[in-house]
Amino acid sequence: MCSSAHNKLEYKFMAGTAQIELLSAQKVAQESQILQAPNGVCYTQFGDTLLSAPDLERLVQAVPSGIAVALKRRAYYFVPLTISEDDSTLVAPTYTIDYSDRAICHRNVHFGNSECIFISTRLMQDRFALAFEFFINVGRHFVDEAGVPASFSDLIWSQAQADVRGETSHDAWEHRHHAVASGHVDEKAKNSFFEAAFADAIAIYMLSLTIDFDYTDLREREYPLLAAPALAERLRHIAGLFPPNPGYEFEIRYRRRN
Repeated sequence: MCSSAHNKLEYKFMAGTAQIELLSAQKVAQESQILQAPNGVCYTQFGDTLLSAPDLERLVQAVPSGIAVALKRRAYYFVPLTISEDDSTLVAPTYTIDYSDRAICHRNVHFGNSECIFISTRLMQDRFALAFEFFINVGRHFVDEAGVPASFSDLIWSQAQADVRGETSHDAWEHRHHAVASGHVDEKAKNSFFEAAFADAIAIYMLSLTIDFDYTDLREREYPLLAAPALAERLRHIAGLFPPNPGYEFEIRYRRRN
């Protein structure tokens, strides 16, 4: 009796799953109403994202206006799951285990001269992960449009020459290593290091404006995390270039070890 009942429930669940239709990114873009936050960032949400409208606006509005101005031809779509198949981008309007196994964190799609970034909200474990996914995309897009300020490049290169421990991402760590590994400066790797580290710093800065978090939460296995005092230098520099929008506050707190 129990086994038979279980099989019936499982069949109904699978049948229900099969009825959930994947939609093309183009269809989602056509059916979604684009919103514009006060800072100018364009965004929307589609499907069962589990995000409230005020929480999403608070997240998007954390992008400083000085950064948002460079994102005019982009719109950020917060969707349950984004799936990449061959050259197609598909969206699941709700969460299923099957679709989550096929989903990716984000996908960039071009429509005409505009770029739409589809972010999978249901792949993120918490608000921290979702915020960082959004902000690292913003950081990279800003670098693509505006490049890296010479003042920031000078700062992080002085840190690299001083052999400051660690970096802020695997890309930044690898590019920094290649820039100096051969005994002479590899200019291509050096510039890639500047771009990766700047995008990282922008993302971490915006994350700090949105939620309180422990810096060690960013630690990954592939590389050592940048020493906290060096990161603080970078973030203060970013804050000087792009002050927080009204209603947001930048603050670094050091915790004493017992």
